[in-house]
Amino acid sequence: MKNNAIVFLLLRLSLAASMFGHGLVRLPKLQGFSAWMVKSFDKSMLPSGLVTPFSYALPIAEFIIGLLLLLGLFTRVSLIAGGIVMVMLIFGTAMIENWEAIPSQLIHAAFFGLLLAFIQHNIISVDHIRK
Repeated sequence: MKNNAIVFLLLRLSLAASMFGHGLVRLPKLQGFSAWMVKSFDKSMLPSGLVTPFSYALPIAEFIIGLLLLLGLFTRVSLIAGGIVMVMLIFGTAMIENWEAIPSQLIHAAFFGLLLAFIQHNIISVDHIRK
């Protein structure tokens, strides 16, 4: 086994653990999480008609993306979806001027992009077994 495959696995699992963990802790308290997010966007330019559905979809997306990345299943699609989620989060965070949260989101986005760029090293995965 080559080091690139091991590095890819470790980075994929790290990103997966973060996404999966974010979703996992929010799902049992989904309504409370949604209420918090909608309140956070009270004074933003974004209408609650957009924020509310996003606040319910986000934990589900985080959980599913994280789970798929943990397994290494549909990895390419999961990385693209994760990158799109990060773009939406960064935009939303900018709309409420929560500048402290953006670096963490940018780091996540960078890891989604980095893993996508080196997807050929995703050989310790369900995707690789399925081929």
